[in-house]
Amino acid sequence: MKNRSFRSMLPKWVANALISLVVIIFASPFYLAFTYSFKSNEEIASSPLSWPRSFSLANYVKAIEVSDFFHSLGNSLFVTVFTVLFSILICSMAGYVIARNKNRFYRILSYLFQASIFLPFQIIMFPLYKLLKDTRILNTLPSLVLVLAGIQLGLNIFLYIGYIKSIPISLEEAAHIDGCSRFRTFWQIIFPLLKPITMTVGALTALGTWNDFIVSVIIAQKPAVRTLPLMQYYFIGQYNLEVNLAFAFAVLMVLPIMIFYFFVQRYIVEGFTGGAVKG
Repeated sequence: MKNRSFRSMLPKWVANALISLVVIIFASPFYLAFTYSFKSNEEIASSPLSWPRSFSLANYVKAIEVSDFFHSLGNSLFVTVFTVLFSILICSMAGYVIARNKNRFYRILSYLFQASIFLPFQIIMFPLYKLLKDTRILNTLPSLVLVLAGIQLGLNIFLYIGYIKSIPISLEEAAHIDGCSRFRTFWQIIFPLLKPITMTVGALTALGTWNDFIVSVIIAQKPAVRTLPLMQYYFIGQYNLEVNLAFAFAVLMVLPIMIFYFFVQRYIVEGFTGGAVKG
């Protein structure tokens, strides 16, 4: 008897009902955030689930003005872009070296990077804070870039190692015969072939960096270096009675990363499956 999926064993209407229920559960926070961002506080209190009576942008304009939104947006863009670039540069080269060397040292190094994926940030939080404070780079955007890139280092290198192992080594051997150095071979031969996994690493790193709160609240405490998630935290604390402004700020914060995810989601799937298919 062939194995049958759980969905195939259910009546069609039951399966559709379950799917619709899951969609409603996951979509309801987005619906509330969107509708609350256009309502007044009185309208939210009187009819919390209803559609807004009007779609005035007054809440968005006020939220931008009182939160210094564009300054925090610039900080988030700076941190996200440079974290992604730094991660791709370091992790691609590290993954290539580890994947192409079979001795015990590089195997142990690979295991250490994999083990770091399961290391909770809370374990290194206080030593990291003291280190940044002693080196006088606390409350700076470059220090936030270094820490966020370092935290995601293990996963990104692990992804690169798995993908590079699926690329035939004969390509590099042919390049060496033609006189290419190892550095030139990597950047001209191997790195262009890593586009799927590079897009995956870039997308995952961007999503994790843009939405980060725990690391930012430790390192970026001064208002001048606060990113959007951190500014939202302080904004809600300061304007906790103006729920409509808080939700307007939240919509403004998630909108750029949602648009970004819409365009790169297919690359995430291709990056995870590309190495497996080639292997």
